Formats: sequence, structure tokens, C-alpha cells
Amino acid sequence: MSLNPFTSQLIADVGISLGDEGKGRLIPEVADELRGTASPVSVVIKVNGGANSGHTAGGIKLNLLPAGVVVRDAAHLCIGSGVVADPRKIWWEATPLEQKGYAVLARLLIDERTMVSDLTHRLLDLAWEDYRVNVLKDEPRGSTGRGITPAYLDEVGQQQITYADFLAGPNYFARKLAQRADRAVRTIQHVCQVSEATWHGFFDKLTAAETRANDEAIQAGLFPAAEFDFHQFRGAQPFTLNLERLTAVYWDAGTRLAKNIGEVRELILREVAAGRTIIGEFGQAYWLDKRQGFSPNVTASHTFTPEFFQSAGIPVQRIHTIGVAKAYDTKVGTHTFLTQMDDAHPLAVKLKKLEFGTSTGRQRMVGWYDAVEKGDALRYGGYQDVMLNKLDALTFAGDWHGDLQICIAYEDASGRRYPHVPRNEAVRRTLRPVFTRHPGWAEDISQVRTFAGLPRNAQRYVAAMMRSLLDVAYAGGPRPTDDKLPNLRYLGVGPEPSQIIKDVPATAELIRLA
Repeated sequence: MSLNPFTSQLIADVGISLGDEGKGRLIPEVADELRGTASPVSVVIKVNGGANSGHTAGGIKLNLLPAGVVVRDAAHLCIGSGVVADPRKIWWEATPLEQKGYAVLARLLIDERTMVSDLTHRLLDLAWEDYRVNVLKDEPRGSTGRGITPAYLDEVGQQQITYADFLAGPNYFARKLAQRADRAVRTIQHVCQVSEATWHGFFDKLTAAETRANDEAIQAGLFPAAEFDFHQFRGAQPFTLNLERLTAVYWDAGTRLAKNIGEVRELILREVAAGRTIIGEFGQAYWLDKRQGFSPNVTASHTFTPEFFQSAGIPVQRIHTIGVAKAYDTKVGTHTFLTQMDDAHPLAVKLKKLEFGTSTGRQRMVGWYDAVEKGDALRYGGYQDVMLNKLDALTFAGDWHGDLQICIAYEDASGRRYPHVPRNEAVRRTLRPVFTRHPGWAEDISQVRTFAGLPRNAQRYVAAMMRSLLDVAYAGGPRPTDDKLPNLRYLGVGPEPSQIIKDVPATAELIRLA
């Protein structure tokens, strides 16, 4: 079958779980599909978040830069105004990629309203985690330590520094950074009540983390090891910073990007008028949205389609959203995980060997496919297409030879069923999942490229995932006509770019298999 045409030149790449769904690999697939048409992909814009959102595309791991890096004929890589971006991190990512033959800087446009994150935000991130654990005696949030939430706090506190400030002269930037640094160290010392030893340890921790993350670039001679030594920013006394050094390093990193700073909104309007396609790449996922998710286990930005327009700075208009998920679920941090597998379960043992965070390397928890979460994301967040990844990971191997399970509802102690995700987190924590069971398969599907080539049980499981998702989305309301149902556009059967099935039957036909 041929894929349905996209309904807009604007395409949103959105996660519909709790992140780590494989959103990065969607971008080259869409670009490949539209290559040679009247509306090729010309722009990939990073919409939200910062260096906390790890995406892998074409075998390349990225944090801050858009995954459009691997789409060599995409003329523009944009960082939208909804992003918080450390200019040093841009260089740390772009330089090795340029060395590998990817044109980054020649295509990069950073919106002048994009917020600058820096060392102070990372220190605050670590300090607030310490405060939660050691002062409040609460459980840790599992923060990435990339300074994302403190950077967004500066925005809502109307104390942001933007990339436009790199174009306004050094004195203006230095004054704003000095004020930011003063606020940060006072907060760390007096509000977070961090000890002197812990304060000094923050610089050790950041140095070790970034040295490890950038080891390949250091070994290749692209950066000296001193580039990632955060002790250079520590002041002579506890709870002080070497402000002169901090200002000089960030001013240099930002002003070297001066030719890359400009009006993203004007570029996108021009490309739309020319008939070309723009992909909005979202970090995190629907259930990590700071408003729609479950605070405090959320990120600090908006993580689904409406933010496209805010970050790009353009009027609201028709947009085509693709919801991305895996054939099972994963989570990191301290989330309520109703469908979590027992760690001793043979499938959990198998999956946990695959599941580590791209940004942090943290071990992910694994669980059964939760159709309630994904159906709610469709009902309230909306999408026209679906991409499901990692179906191959469920194939029988070793000690794993059992039924697969899909969560179709939640149930409380009295037997009352919840067909949607309750907004009250205290209620949600008391619920248990209601599962359906589906036979698995032993055949290797990693080389399969057609839906008909999948084992019958794999076909039925895919159909059951889609049917369960739709049953949740439209529970208690009218169901769309068959031609309006979201389609399973891409089905991943392995990590390589080529391991994609694109001929999945139309949804109305597919769900009859279940």
C-alpha cells in the first residue's frame, strides 16, 4: 500500500509515552518519504527542552541539536525560542559532527529569543536535588543535571538571557550574567542549604560527567580536556564563582555563533510559502508536559503539538502530528509506573539490556505497553499517524517464551475501571492495570520489511496495540469514520535506519486482525 499523504507542510514529531520512544529516527524517515516530491523537508526545528533530550538518528546520538543533522539535504537546522540552550553545548555537539562530515553550522539558525542556559543553571539543578533529599528528606527526582528546569524558571521569572544578548555588546551580557550568578549562589547557599563539601563536589561531578560524555572528542584532539574542567569557574571562596572567567567563556561561545542567530519565524514562514515541509522535533513526551503531566515528575517545557507554534513564533494553523511510541513501555526517574514488569521477569531481563538513556546513560525501567496512556495522548493531544518502535525486542530469546500483555484500563480496589488516565496523581497511584494477553513469536523479525512478512502473532500483537489505543481514545465518545482513524505509518523492527516497515494496512483493516 502507499502511505497516506501528510495533511500539512508542518509536521510534529511527538512522543506519546514518557520519552525514549525513538522520535529521532522518525525525522529521516519523513524526509526520505518526501524527498523528490513537491514538498521536501527543508527545515527541522528543535521545539522544546534542551540538552536533556537525547535522540538517536542515523546512528548519531544527539542532545541539543535537531536530529535533522543526519538529513543532509535539509537546508536548515533550527533551534526554536522554546528551547534552553547552552552555547558551549552547541559547540561540543557540532564540532565532532562537522569532523564526521555532517554540515551543521552552515545550516544552523538559533532563534534570537532562544534562552541561554549556563553553568549557574546546572549548579542550581544539582542543588535543588540535594535540597529535596537532604533537607526535605524526599525521594530524588532523578534530574539530568543539565540545568533545564532552572533555565525555564528564569524565563517565567522574567530574568532570562537570550541569544539576542550575544548581539548587544559585552557589557550588557556581563551585567545580566553577573545578576544571574549572584541569584544562583545565594539560592544554593541559603535556600538549598548546600554544604561546602557538596558545593565543591558539584564541580567535580560536572567535570567528570562532561569529560566522560566528550571523551571521543578529547581523544580525537577536537577539544583539550581542560575544556570540560568546571573547576575553572569556581571562586576562591565557597559559594562564589569566578565571574570573570565564566563571563569570558560564555561570551566567547555565544559570539562565535553570532552568524547563526536570527529570526526562525521569518525563515519558517518563507519556507512554508515556498511549498516546503518543516518538521518540529519535540523533546521528552506528552506525559512529561509541565502542565499535562504529573508534577513533579515532568519536564519544564511543553512537550506536544501546540508548542510548535510558540517556539517557531508563527500563527496557529493546520499541522500533521505523528505520535511515537515503543511496542512496550519504559520510564526513568520516580514516575508512577503501573505496567512495570518485575525485574526478574525474563522479558524484563532481556529488555533492560537495551534500555539506557541517551542523555544520561541511566537504566530505564521497563513495562508492558500501556494503551491507556497512549489513548489519552490521542484523545487530548491529537495525532494523525503513529510510529511504533522496537517490535523486534519482544521476540522470544533465552528464557523469554511467554505471552505479551497490553494494559487496556486501570482498576481500583473496588473493581471500578478507569478507561482514561485520572488527573489526580494520588488516585492514579492506587490503581492497578487491567491486561489482555497476546501470544508471542520466536521468529527473527529484524530483517522483515513488509507487514505480511511478519509472523502471524506479531501482526496480531501490532493490531491489538492499535485497537487498544483507539478503544481508550474514543471511550465514551463518537468514533471517527474509518478514513479518519490515525494510521500506523512506520513500524520499527530494529535500531538501524533500514529496519522499518512502511506498508502496514490501513487502521480499519489492521484492527480486524486483533
